[in-house]
Amino acid sequence: MSIATDLGWRGILRFALVQTAIGAIVVLVTSTLNRVMIVELAFPAVLPAALVAAHYLIQLVRLQQGYRLDAGGQPGARIVAGMAVLASGGIAAALATAWMQTHPGAGIALAVVAYLAVGIGVSAAGTANLTLLSKRVAPAKRPLVAALVWIMMIAGFSLSAGFVGHFLRPYSALRLAQVFTVACVLAFMLAWLAVGRERKLPGDTFTQRRAHTPLAGGLAEALRQQWANSEVRCFTVFIFVSMMAFSAQELLLEPFAGLVFTLPPAASARLASLQNGGVLTGMIALVVASLLRRGAAHPRFAIRWMIAGTAGSALAIAMLAYLSAQPLLPLLSATAFMLGIANGVFAVAALGAMMELSSRGGRGQEGMRMGLWGSAQALAFAFGGLSAGVAVDLARQWFGTASAAYTGVFCLDAALFLLASLWAFRLGGTASASRFLPVGAEAAADL
Repeated sequence: MSIATDLGWRGILRFALVQTAIGAIVVLVTSTLNRVMIVELAFPAVLPAALVAAHYLIQLVRLQQGYRLDAGGQPGARIVAGMAVLASGGIAAALATAWMQTHPGAGIALAVVAYLAVGIGVSAAGTANLTLLSKRVAPAKRPLVAALVWIMMIAGFSLSAGFVGHFLRPYSALRLAQVFTVACVLAFMLAWLAVGRERKLPGDTFTQRRAHTPLAGGLAEALRQQWANSEVRCFTVFIFVSMMAFSAQELLLEPFAGLVFTLPPAASARLASLQNGGVLTGMIALVVASLLRRGAAHPRFAIRWMIAGTAGSALAIAMLAYLSAQPLLPLLSATAFMLGIANGVFAVAALGAMMELSSRGGRGQEGMRMGLWGSAQALAFAFGGLSAGVAVDLARQWFGTASAAYTGVFCLDAALFLLASLWAFRLGGTASASRFLPVGAEAAADL
């Protein structure tokens, strides 16, 4: 049986629920445990930051996982296997954090293994899920599916955080382990039920794919030929630059509100909530635009919105840089909401373009391309988060004040978003020029 049959909306919703399950575990490991290590256990912030960076860096295995999917792997089975590893890693991370309270060295050692398992599980389940959607969703539906996938993942963040926040009171190491275990098992069961009978469907065979991709030459040859494609190369750079800017700004907003505007934790949390409301608004705006557009789906539709989203993010970050120098509290909330709208537009448009571009040039490349772009995103998040924190610390030492430090760092982040919009603009020209060219012809056209 081929996996090429188009999914209906019921099937699309089921696989969107997989993203909900992934997000439900990831948010606990990267956010809740981060707070527990720093506040309850009084570890330096560099410890959870390094663990989160390790979980991103290990996701470079997405390349190999995507390659195997194109060689005939079973996406449904890989989703379930990846979720099993992810859930196990989430439980182990909670046990490791609880163990740090009495045996710090052993707890940290277990945490390293747990966070690496989380990264591997996210890579396997996420790459297989997005690859399957790219293969089986009709082009006209892809912008809507991209928005649905993001919204369902955010729902996973919210539901999981609310569940743990309710049952983790009062805090204790034992309760932490118990609550995380229940949450991770529930997330795995949700993904397992969502995949259903699809986990038994065979992937396309090696012989079917061999005519379209250089699988016989191994991973290195497949990567070389993908990199020779101008669209793939351009979009990879865009993903890296934009996601590095995105990950940096996520870690800057709340500390900035506290240090420069002296907002208490509750107020800065409300500011972050307002930004997330803007993200949802931006996603809905893109869905409406997709429904109103006329004509067949084309990557340029998503690329135009990518340009608008990254340029809008650059403008909003530049406004935060101005507010760092001239603290005007009434403008802070409006700017945070505007930043959220731009982020939502850019994120959904980028995922829509990723799904569209992954299937261009013939079947058999979706997994490899998703793996390449997922690896670029993971690498960007690893370096973006760490570099933002280091940049703020160095800037505060250099300039002497928090306001001047954030002005400089926000200017750098705005420049990254602006650079990303320029790469998106360049990608639009590449997509237009190579619209009807197969992979080999696109590579020849670059010579």
